[in-house]
Amino acid sequence: MTGRLGLIDVSPAVSGGRYPARAVVGERLPVAATVFREGHEAVAASVTWRAPDGGRMPTVRMVPGVPGTDRWHATITPTSQGMWTYVIEAWGDPLTTWWHAIEVKLAAGQDVDELGNDLAAGVLLLERAVRAVPKERQAEVRAAAEALQSESLSLAERVAPALADPTRELLYAHPVREWVTRSRRYELWVDRPRALHGAWYELFPRSTGGWDQAGRPVHGTFATTAKELPRIAAMGFEVVYLPPIHPIGAVHRKGPNNALVAQPDDVGSPWAIGSAEGGHDAIHPELGTLADFDDFVAHARRLGLEVALDLALQCAPDHPWVRQHPEWFAAKPDGSIAYAENPPKKYQDIYPLNFDTDPQGLYAEVYRVVKHWIDHGVRIFRVDNPHTKPLNFWHWLIWRIKQSDPDVLFLAEAFTQPAMMHTLARVGFTQSYTYFTWRTTKWELEEYCRELVAAADYMRPNFFTNTPDILHESLQHGGAPMFRIRAVLASLLSPSYGVYSGYELFENVAREPGSEEYLNSEKFQLRPRDYAAAEAAGTSMAPYLTRLNGARRRHPALRQLRNLRFHQVDDDALICWSKHDDATGDTVLVVLTLDPHHPRESMTRIDLPLLGADWHQRLELQDEMTGAHYDWGQRNYVRLDPHVEPAHVFSVRPR
Repeated sequence: MTGRLGLIDVSPAVSGGRYPARAVVGERLPVAATVFREGHEAVAASVTWRAPDGGRMPTVRMVPGVPGTDRWHATITPTSQGMWTYVIEAWGDPLTTWWHAIEVKLAAGQDVDELGNDLAAGVLLLERAVRAVPKERQAEVRAAAEALQSESLSLAERVAPALADPTRELLYAHPVREWVTRSRRYELWVDRPRALHGAWYELFPRSTGGWDQAGRPVHGTFATTAKELPRIAAMGFEVVYLPPIHPIGAVHRKGPNNALVAQPDDVGSPWAIGSAEGGHDAIHPELGTLADFDDFVAHARRLGLEVALDLALQCAPDHPWVRQHPEWFAAKPDGSIAYAENPPKKYQDIYPLNFDTDPQGLYAEVYRVVKHWIDHGVRIFRVDNPHTKPLNFWHWLIWRIKQSDPDVLFLAEAFTQPAMMHTLARVGFTQSYTYFTWRTTKWELEEYCRELVAAADYMRPNFFTNTPDILHESLQHGGAPMFRIRAVLASLLSPSYGVYSGYELFENVAREPGSEEYLNSEKFQLRPRDYAAAEAAGTSMAPYLTRLNGARRRHPALRQLRNLRFHQVDDDALICWSKHDDATGDTVLVVLTLDPHHPRESMTRIDLPLLGADWHQRLELQDEMTGAHYDWGQRNYVRLDPHVEPAHVFSVRPR
């Protein structure tokens, strides 16, 4: 807006303030605005902000940014969950105008006769300033005003008290403000810290049952899945994500490798939800009971793990909703219900929901389902294909849930057009899957990460190395070094990242050349794994993931997104970035090879001020992966062998 003063381009302001900006408890949130006025008189600005209970927080004075931009900046740190609000106030700053004018005129040699009006103006300003200053400091301001009026003093003595640093600091904190111009009130939704950072581990409970004496897979239960939790917690993961745990449809059930015809013993896809045994509020009977699920969630919590549950709003043909509410589905001209398609893929075992024919009834039912699982300890939902449902539905559902359960988080699994992905984040999704899986070169990674940092006011990424649907070709052909490379990228670029089980075993066989589908995909069959045997044989990546997650826990800088900065490396097969936390001084510097096959060597060019150091300083570095110590400056030689260790993960201390 513009009022008496110019006040425009407020940030953060999502879609012009239509949606709340986002932060988490304890996050240092940058606030900025462009402030200007006619002529040459000084302006200033501040942030006034309120907590969710309406309590007013201490006003934060803004500071000018790059000269010539008229940009002003501040940082606020919300301390609780909920809807905060803030307003930018801009004002004319007559004291700063006066200080500048008197100093310039004194430097030009003007005498007391020429400065008579300036001295009188200073007296008037200081008399106004007294009213804003705490009583115990008012005498200082009055003394400065009296000195300006005293003809018995020299000119230098008359102005000295008003120009002294203690007086300026006092009046900076309690300014004289003219022509106060206020922005609109902007909203800021503050989540708990898990909304920004966390290490996710995805596994199928049904694959945890091991093998019988004949070597055949046994269907897992919540009890067998609970036995996996100590292993997952020991690796440093913080969220255990379960694909759908509901009954699976029998009609058009898929067989192994997405076969159209299932055999009697085939388990089907968990995303084909619903059968005569129940729907989205029910549990697959072979996994256990609702009480067993409650025990599983409680056990996870005791180990420091949260359970994330899949929210997949689609139905198998024999889901109870199909019979009870046929109006919730799209009908073909022949009267049959349309199954899901993503040409050339067909999902005959899944019926999409139609949110337009009975929105009131369907909205209410989905809300009931989500609340059901919240009541059973679920505080994180990974939402399947949200881009295939209306945006207004998600806006309604998420914000209604937050009214009663502000700690509930929603992760959007939407691999779709950028406009839809970003808008899903704007309307309320806590986190988003991203295009990270398909960004493999140095320039792609740097460009994409800068795009995500620029959207940090509303969109939080979650970098998954792989998913049950996505085995990228780089993992198919890059061997164990590429698995480590992608894990370093995912875990240290993004504050939230995830792996799908089997990653630590280097599973890399695709169904066919050119496909991103796993051979013998776990989506359609049981896939028990012997993690203990792999670790005993030294063929598991678990120790490497443990070291990465340990670094994430030790370094607050790695639990942030806005602080990601890239540095130059001469070889395009090497990438370098840093994260620096202003509050603690914690700094991490990463140098990583993107070549899984050959050793690479090059020279780095480190932007030292980004690490909290001066250009001339040396850096004391300790490698989090190897324990080795290094001494670096701006230009440094680096050599990385992917078969030995693909990355330096340095904790940084300026000398």
